[in-house]
Amino acid sequence: MTGPLAPDLARRILDEVRAGFEDQIRFTQELIRLPSLRGQEQTAQDFMARTLTKRGYGVDRWRIDPEDIRHHPGFSPVATDYSNAYNVVGALRPREERGRSLILNGHIDVVPTGPADMWSAPPFEPRREGDWLYGRGSGDMKAGIAANVFAVDALARLGYRPAATLYQQSVIEEECTGNGALACLVRGYTADAAIIPEPEDDRLVRANVGVLWFRVHVRGHPVHVREAGTGGDAIQTAYRLMAGLRTLEERWNARKGAHRYFEDLDHPINFNVGKIEGGDWASTVPAWCSFDCRIAIYPDQDPAEAAREIEAQIRESAAEVAFLANSPPEVEFNGFFARGYVLEPGSDAETLLARCHLTTFARPLESFVTPGYLDGRVFVIYADMPCLVYGPVSEAIHGFDERVSLSSVERITGTIALFIAEWCGLEPIDA
Repeated sequence: MTGPLAPDLARRILDEVRAGFEDQIRFTQELIRLPSLRGQEQTAQDFMARTLTKRGYGVDRWRIDPEDIRHHPGFSPVATDYSNAYNVVGALRPREERGRSLILNGHIDVVPTGPADMWSAPPFEPRREGDWLYGRGSGDMKAGIAANVFAVDALARLGYRPAATLYQQSVIEEECTGNGALACLVRGYTADAAIIPEPEDDRLVRANVGVLWFRVHVRGHPVHVREAGTGGDAIQTAYRLMAGLRTLEERWNARKGAHRYFEDLDHPINFNVGKIEGGDWASTVPAWCSFDCRIAIYPDQDPAEAAREIEAQIRESAAEVAFLANSPPEVEFNGFFARGYVLEPGSDAETLLARCHLTTFARPLESFVTPGYLDGRVFVIYADMPCLVYGPVSEAIHGFDERVSLSSVERITGTIALFIAEWCGLEPIDA
């Protein structure tokens, strides 16, 4: 069957999502227990491959080779070992293609926890309190991956599967390069639409920023601290360079009026120094300092041009420091080198999502603009397909005591199940 869902079938689908939700929570908890930090995602990806195989998907699990994607315009520089960098894609194909194909995408990688003793409980031991499920990756975005899987499961328990090809993608590197989703595209995985249930507070992302990651290396002139005035302090100088980059952030934010959808955001461009290290000895003026940065760019801003502005700002700040004349700072772009995107309104996919959301939530779908990175750019920019980034209410993502609202996850799962049923159509499993 294809076309609009009968109200009775829509109700049965939502009831089936609810009936299977405790199993879905347990599945999410199992995922949280697998600490899929960068370079350590393979055990979680093994789990996803087994999960999809058991459900009858044709599973493609492969190690990403940076050489396969290096020349794609969406590629971000790789600064780490990819020997354990695995993607998993499950394909569920119908007997006859009658509907529209769909990608359900989610990222398995999570960010570091920070000091574990600053969490209320161990970060990789899921904890359920009332409506909240706690744990690193609970919201960002293992609950979303579970929603993708269990939305299809609910249809299967009713005796249906999609009447068009459906792909489940579990990708890595969303938190640092976006190369995981890009590798899926380069491998040939496309569809008529995509859904990514990132933690977006039950709303649809209309636009988001691009992101650049870079590391600045400062070399000083070490002397004994008794002669500090004759040396070159790399750490103090690093702070001067950071202050200069703050002025760049201010200039870019002042341009927001020229960028559609970002005019009314209070502060769309955020610059962050996420890591700093330097020096060797408390009684020696530090000879070196390196600091890692992240800065946003507007969707229509070219990452290469933004990189040139960053380098120019650092040169300008360095010109004020005499000892840097013979050893200027070095800038290394070492992660995200990614454009942002705009989801243009009016697609069939968005119209259907809005209708399914209204059925599930009993309120209209809202869209918003986010100053965070999303893999949606891979689909929208490089595959020319509508990508609906739409997911549950979460709190403290990237922070201590990360948590996701279970009632929100259940409703998001219901919306995705309704979307699949109408977008792909349904065919009986045992016909």
